[in-house]
Amino acid sequence: MNIYQHFSVIGFCNTYLVSSQAKSEALLIDPGHVDLELINLIEANGYKLKHVLLTHRHASHTEGLKTLRKIYDVEVYASAFSNYEFNYHGLEDHEILKICGLDIEIIHVPGHSLDSLVFLIDHALFTGDTLMCGRIGSTPGYREQALLITSIGQKLMTLDENILIFPGHGTASKLRIERMFNHDLLQLGTIETERQNWRDDE
Repeated sequence: MNIYQHFSVIGFCNTYLVSSQAKSEALLIDPGHVDLELINLIEANGYKLKHVLLTHRHASHTEGLKTLRKIYDVEVYASAFSNYEFNYHGLEDHEILKICGLDIEIIHVPGHSLDSLVFLIDHALFTGDTLMCGRIGSTPGYREQALLITSIGQKLMTLDENILIFPGHGTASKLRIERMFNHDLLQLGTIETERQNWRDDE
């Protein structure tokens, strides 16, 4: 599998170009900003862009889609909980999407937003704003934060610790590294431990 990262200072977002092999059909994950550098990345490597995956509907991950659809005839995939003004394929939790010669496992991890998805492709986890290097995604309130922490613990931290993480913002990481050093996960995990100890003392 080939993975190319394109970073844009507009929105400070990462877009990922993914294919099963060189000069084949390819997909984009989160086209937050489409510029000549991204177009050249696709064309210079001889890829046929056919699909776009969206981790969630926030503008820094979707804004470039308008430009992209003027250049390429692409099929768009996003959460069934999303609501876009264009036609797209709704994705469900645990679904396996087979496109571009790849098997893509869909993981619904709500909290940052209701429609947040994570894509597991081989040994790569594309997390959008759900889980990033050293932190988790922002949430509008305490309940959403608790939901996000629970979802990450149940759905992501149970995966192979050697899986690579490709987030929507920031640098790549690895699940094992996040288990050991992610400040948000460690801090909130400590809070949960203290609560359990308090219950045990009652």
